[in-house]
Amino acid sequence: MKHRYQAQLIQFLQTELSVPASAINTALRQYHSTHAPLPMVLWHYGLITLDQLDRTFDWLESA
Repeated sequence: MKHRYQAQLIQFLQTELSVPASAINTALRQYHSTHAPLPMVLWHYGLITLDQLDRTFDWLESA
């Protein structure tokens, strides 16, 4: 279940927010070492904007 949910999140990030796969891969490496929420990792490393972070949280609430 967790893997499917993460796959849906990654799909959203790529299709709706146009986050490059390389940025997602970078964030996933950090996510696996810190276990911080993936959207927060993306934002922390400057891979998404604050607006994109808000949109991601909105998506997460409705998913």
